Amino acid sequence: MVRMGLFQRLRGREQRDDRSDARPPAKGEAQQRSSGADFVLLAGSHDLEVVGESHYQDQLWRVVGGRSTERVRMQVHCVMIAETDNPYDVNAIRVMINGATVGYLCREDAVEYRAGLLARQAREGRLIGLSGVIVGGGRRADGPGLLGVWLSHDPSDFGLAAGEPPPPAVQAQLRTGLSEALVTDEADDSYDLSWLVQLPADHLAAIKRLRQLLKHDPDPIDRHFMFCELERRLYRSRDAFASALNDYDEACRQHDAEMDVIRESLLAKFGAVPLLETYTQMVIRQQKAKDWVAAIHWTERALALYGDQAARPEAVKDLTDRLAGYRAKLDGVRPSKPSITKASSATGTETLTCQKCGQQFERQVAPGRKPKFCPSCRGAAA
Repeated sequence: MVRMGLFQRLRGREQRDDRSDARPPAKGEAQQRSSGADFVLLAGSHDLEVVGESHYQDQLWRVVGGRSTERVRMQVHCVMIAETDNPYDVNAIRVMINGATVGYLCREDAVEYRAGLLARQAREGRLIGLSGVIVGGGRRADGPGLLGVWLSHDPSDFGLAAGEPPPPAVQAQLRTGLSEALVTDEADDSYDLSWLVQLPADHLAAIKRLRQLLKHDPDPIDRHFMFCELERRLYRSRDAFASALNDYDEACRQHDAEMDVIRESLLAKFGAVPLLETYTQMVIRQQKAKDWVAAIHWTERALALYGDQAARPEAVKDLTDRLAGYRAKLDGVRPSKPSITKASSATGTETLTCQKCGQQFERQVAPGRKPKFCPSCRGAAA
């Protein structure tokens, strides 16, 4: 039997006039149709961050009606797609509007939400949608500002604990800070991220452009995200040219050399130190190379930058645990093994019966098999 995919089943439903078997929407839900596919729209008051929107600006501008120099704030309905063939993230959850991809959930959220999304999707027999808002835009010297996307949801719809919604200022947990920086770019004159949307799609061309930008742009926040993007592009080009990984390592070292200044700007902007993926990746690279000295250096450096102001405490805990392991490796410490003490032989004598002559005889208790014959019979046989 051929099993139809979800989109095929949805198309089949659209062609049927009789919808009497469809489950009526529950409280807080609505049935919607987007680009020919039904989905259940779930409601909620908790924010959920979408990342990677900088790569989908054309799609977002089409959704809002075309590029403009006006500020944008548009309510939308978004569909969540749990991907099965993403080579970069096995848990990837894509976010779509009107059939077009506009971003993804961050890796941490994808891991947390994927099982609940698939379970809810299976129960409904439809895709799952969330209300969202597209924000950003505005007038810039080089064109319209970037657009970002935020979703509203109830975590309990995905099998997660849902408390009271946090205050608006901290509704979305800060990750790398890029999405937040993009959303507030127009209102904050201390930096300008318009370069991000202008980067070529081709990695090699983008790498060249980023290196040029880093020669001239003095702003710490701009430089931080330029380095992050340069590192990402170099790492993804590791199979494209031989020096990519060496260039990646050098970019990370240059980035690190500026991080004390960058840290202060990030703190002033966000009130916390966002996730510093440069250090996470460099720590892992040294671990894979079994270079424990370098692994300790990068781990200690990251912990010093986070201090007690990390936006993601779990990142600090992970680094702290790794550091203990690296130090143990360097010191040659291994978990002690319990000593094995052989049991002492029992003392005394035992009485046995000879299987040949039937006479009983005594012998000293000893480990091993017991003799079948008495000493006399054993001597005669010899």
